[in-house]
Amino acid sequence: MLKSVVLASLAVSTVLAIPVNLPQKRWTYAKYFDLQGHRGGRGEHIENTLDSFAWGIIDGVTTLEMDTGLTKDGHLVVWHDESIDPTKCLDTAPVFSDDPMYPYVGKYIANLTLAQVKTLDCGSLRLKDFPLQLTLPGTKISTLEEVFEFVDCATDDEILFNIESKVDGDFRNLTRGPEDFVNAMVTLYKSLGPSLIDRITHQSFDWRSLILSKQLLPSLRTSALCDDTTLYKPLSAGTDGNLTTHGKGPSNWLAGIDVDSFNGSTVAERVAQAAASIGADFLSPVATAYASPVADPALPGYIAFTNKTMVDAAHKYGMQIKPWTPDTLNVVKYLLDIGVDGLITDFPLSVRRYLDQRGVYALPALGDATRVQKCLKQHIQLAPSNRTI
Repeated sequence: MLKSVVLASLAVSTVLAIPVNLPQKRWTYAKYFDLQGHRGGRGEHIENTLDSFAWGIIDGVTTLEMDTGLTKDGHLVVWHDESIDPTKCLDTAPVFSDDPMYPYVGKYIANLTLAQVKTLDCGSLRLKDFPLQLTLPGTKISTLEEVFEFVDCATDDEILFNIESKVDGDFRNLTRGPEDFVNAMVTLYKSLGPSLIDRITHQSFDWRSLILSKQLLPSLRTSALCDDTTLYKPLSAGTDGNLTTHGKGPSNWLAGIDVDSFNGSTVAERVAQAAASIGADFLSPVATAYASPVADPALPGYIAFTNKTMVDAAHKYGMQIKPWTPDTLNVVKYLLDIGVDGLITDFPLSVRRYLDQRGVYALPALGDATRVQKCLKQHIQLAPSNRTI
């Protein structure tokens, strides 16, 4: 069934004579430029934690961006990595004595229960790549439902949620499959009602998941994530390609789609056509190509993955375009100048200040810091920790 839907979509997309309609502007927050804190804003706070989302609300982001894993016993937890990374989390104690899965650090989330995940201290370790991260020792990984409950406490504003399902396209035994993820998401969202569903976007690099979302919950917006390592087949087992060196044929990540089967004259056009072919509401590409030898557009040799051609093509086919993760203001400026509809950045506070300085972008009001911090104290879960801030 899924394969036939993709093939039918591809048949239509190669023509693309009639652009799809723009997403309905149902959100209160649709009037704002979509500033998103990547993983809650991991340049400033420990990623994907209630603390990071609290500061996102305080600092006036439009959307809380986050990742989800699915545990062995079927719980959606807000965390990015397929396995528990020792640079991010510490073991505290086993759920029961002689637990054969202990220590849990290094294990895959798909093989751990929620109770096992909840023992971890994922707030004590500052990542070396983000030396300004504020830590909160003992912070436990939250479930997606717990994040919704915290946000409901922290603000009355209809802040948006951009929620990624972490499904590995190349190594599909490392995570739960797209069917499991989408079923868990749809079940939770339906239990919480249409007003919350209206504020959620489901994003994924695994485009099978997005197709399933549209089938099971057509009103749920979807965002097609991509970069130049996911567009093509790997060069060999475990070796990704990029814009300049890559394999040929359908990608493992794009629901069997071969981007080169589209008739656009550039990769940028073909990427937009491919995302439109699965009915995505948004296209969310990496800002800077992995093939780029430098990370700053002001430097010679810079290769953008998100470019003006891609932005114009996305708009032509009825999608908004929201790149990730522009972490320098030179990249932010470049993206704004070519007309993107949003930004997913590790540094939302700094980017918010830059947007304010430019003076042409509507942005939400700052959150009530007193209320947000009060709710954080009520909802944060802390594991035993001997670490200090």
